[in-house]
Amino acid sequence: MEVMAEEDIYTKDGTVDYKNRPANKKKTGTWKACPFILGTRLYRYQKPGGSPLTRLAQVLMASLRKYRVKVPKDKSLLYETSDAESAIVGSRKLDHTDEFRFFDKAAVEIQSDNKNNSNSIDPWRLCTVTQVEELKGIIRLLPVWATGIVFSAVYGQMGNLFLLQADYMDARLGNSGFKIPEASLSIFDTLSVILWVPIYDQFIIPIARKFTDHKNGLSQLQRIGTGLFISIFAMISAAILEIFRLRIVKQHNMRDVKTAPISIFWQVPQYFIIGCAEVFTNIGQLEFFYQEAPDSMRSLCAALSLTTTALGNYLSSLLVTIVMDISTRNGKQGWIANNLNYGHLHYFFLLLAVLSVLNLGAFIVVAKRYTYKKAVGTLR
Repeated sequence: MEVMAEEDIYTKDGTVDYKNRPANKKKTGTWKACPFILGTRLYRYQKPGGSPLTRLAQVLMASLRKYRVKVPKDKSLLYETSDAESAIVGSRKLDHTDEFRFFDKAAVEIQSDNKNNSNSIDPWRLCTVTQVEELKGIIRLLPVWATGIVFSAVYGQMGNLFLLQADYMDARLGNSGFKIPEASLSIFDTLSVILWVPIYDQFIIPIARKFTDHKNGLSQLQRIGTGLFISIFAMISAAILEIFRLRIVKQHNMRDVKTAPISIFWQVPQYFIIGCAEVFTNIGQLEFFYQEAPDSMRSLCAALSLTTTALGNYLSSLLVTIVMDISTRNGKQGWIANNLNYGHLHYFFLLLAVLSVLNLGAFIVVAKRYTYKKAVGTLR
């Protein structure tokens, strides 16, 4: 039997015990779990309501099986439980909406819906109105979700091209020899968020409430749209900075010198603007998805909103690939050259700004057509 080496029984993450000795791997799990164990009485438990994906699949299957069935004009004839509670645990009943009427076929009762002519209902043949509206709600969320992908591509530039741009700028702090790490400038994004959250709560909401009569000042969709609008100026700011940087490089004939005589702190505005946009868009998205998602799918939809971050990074990589393939033809250096002093990085920032404008236009169209969820009844 193998014996663990003495140096392998201790953690190497800096964890120490109460005597300031390296913590033993065999013992750390117990005391680290104590806060979770002590808080078990305070946990809020929710009864499982079944797989939401299964319910969505049931609506799809039932609709396809009844593709020839006509939906009655009187929507009260559609199948729904008679009591005030929904048949789905942890979810309220949802009122019928007129969109995506094809899926209403799943709630139309026909004779073959009963299992073996008994009183039991086959859920793969007949679904409640609430179950149908869950699927409709997810479909309505998807266009709003999709508009967050371009914003995430813009947001992702903080860890991508902003750092590349900073690498060609003067990173010294004043006249000292200390150089600031390029990635550390993202702290100004964090500071911007810390600043704008109380400003939004204490000033923007009361002022907006006077004009909109909305209890939150701005609706979630209005808040998201405001953030998308602000994000455009982050890319414009980055493009303007790059234009000035290239102008200085040309004036001083420093194309072959990596560090231009322009301070890295000129990047602060673009970080600050992205932080401001983040307060509006990211927080607005989380609130919107939580509010508009079916009660039993809130965690799923909140996680869905976060997938835009990954897709935004993929979009950014795809744009870089396409831009470099086109801009390097005929032996040209390309927009994002190996030496940025010979490139046109500002073109890429302006491209993202244009895409953000188009994305904002698409969002406005989607937001105007969006139908809000209508929950009725009580939680089961």
